[in-house]
Amino acid sequence: MAPKPSHTHTMNILLLGKTGQVGFELHRTLSPLGTITAPGRAELDLANEQAVTNYLAQTKPNLIVNAAAWTAVDAAEEQQAEAQRLNAGLPAQLAQYAATNNAQLVHYSSDYVYPGNGETPWQESSPTGPLSVYGQTKLEGDQAVQQSGCEHLIFRTSWVYSARGNNFMKTMLRLAESKTELNIVADQIGAPTPARLIAQITTLAIHSNIASGLYHLAPAGETSWQGFAKEIFRLAGKSTTANPIPTSDYPTPAQRPLNSRMDTSKLQQALNIQLPDWQSQLALTLGEYLEN
Repeated sequence: MAPKPSHTHTMNILLLGKTGQVGFELHRTLSPLGTITAPGRAELDLANEQAVTNYLAQTKPNLIVNAAAWTAVDAAEEQQAEAQRLNAGLPAQLAQYAATNNAQLVHYSSDYVYPGNGETPWQESSPTGPLSVYGQTKLEGDQAVQQSGCEHLIFRTSWVYSARGNNFMKTMLRLAESKTELNIVADQIGAPTPARLIAQITTLAIHSNIASGLYHLAPAGETSWQGFAKEIFRLAGKSTTANPIPTSDYPTPAQRPLNSRMDTSKLQQALNIQLPDWQSQLALTLGEYLEN
């Protein structure tokens, strides 16, 4: 094992995807760790491989935090090349740079890399088997990072939402304004994960210098989308009813996993922490949104 790069000196951090839900939160939480460069789309087109190469050479980061991704799951079925570049090509390129320049890479992945069957929570060692182009491109990105030999942290997470951006929580609150009842999928099971929790745990993991590798990151507990909606309505004081429907009643271009349960014991042991339950995290995130 090569010695780890020292993180005691000021870190030169490159944050990609700062306008996304996770990137926005990372921009705040990472700031005590070093100087952050966070280019927007106008400054750096991540779809352009040469532009990324030039930017890395110019900024010389020793920590790259990649919160950029193609997240439009259904659109990825048609726009495969675009999803491939952002979810697989970009992390591969960042990992190559990190390996060559003794930098660390933090990257985010998804429960969509798993086959989504059964009821057992996925472990980092579980066999993968994506059901969609999105899941496949995310898996290819993870594998490229792992095979590069760079120092890395990959966080596989699920059902990401926050007080900003487009997400399930905000969609439910918007619909509750005009609808007395909604039909919500009840046979997909997972843990809704706030972007802020992802950012906080990421910062803790970097600061704690945990072992390079893949970690599952999600709150404790599990629910369905319908259960998530019910709790949103309850906390927001909405009288809207969430009726359970099966996934088969709500067809989408990309197949969704029914089992998105994630075993997070590896991360909890590495950091010596206990991840909070999804309900308390929803209360915090919803509170933040309603205060705005």
